[in-house]
Amino acid sequence: MQTILNQVNDKMTKAIASFEHELTTVRTGRANASLLDSVEVDYYGCPTPINQVGSISVVEGKQLVIKPFDKSILKDIETAIHKANIGIAPQNDGTVIRLNVPSLTEERRKELTKVVSKMAEEAKVAVRNVRRDGNDAVKKNKELTEDMQKDAQEKIQKKTDEFIKKIDSIAEAKQKEIMTV
Repeated sequence: MQTILNQVNDKMTKAIASFEHELTTVRTGRANASLLDSVEVDYYGCPTPINQVGSISVVEGKQLVIKPFDKSILKDIETAIHKANIGIAPQNDGTVIRLNVPSLTEERRKELTKVVSKMAEEAKVAVRNVRRDGNDAVKKNKELTEDMQKDAQEKIQKKTDEFIKKIDSIAEAKQKEIMTV
């Protein structure tokens, strides 16, 4: 029984981690190095993540500064950012590349909160699916008595409730961050 409960806990933890990772793709109007996670630079003919060809820093919450380790690839970094279509135009000053993150409009903020709600709902569905799989595994385990099965299902339900509360609080915090100007 404990193995099933551990598996349920692990899978629910992974669902939350996946949800949190997915939330990093939602732009909040603040500069964040994770905005560039999907950008790959053609570095000597090999696609390389941008964070491996230079240091990325946040300046005053509204600007990202990319300082390449090798200044000869400034143009390549600029091209990669344009190709990634992240909605921010790079400014090359010869030593670093600056990305000014534009503020979000009220309408766009509301759209993004809906996107976050949808992501949260998908994460909750994933957690509920884990609960269902856990309950099925408990029912199929012939070694457990009826009382033990009920006990295991109650524990699984408590875990489910706990993780759904966690998803709600993470989503609420992200929505609050988006709506903060």
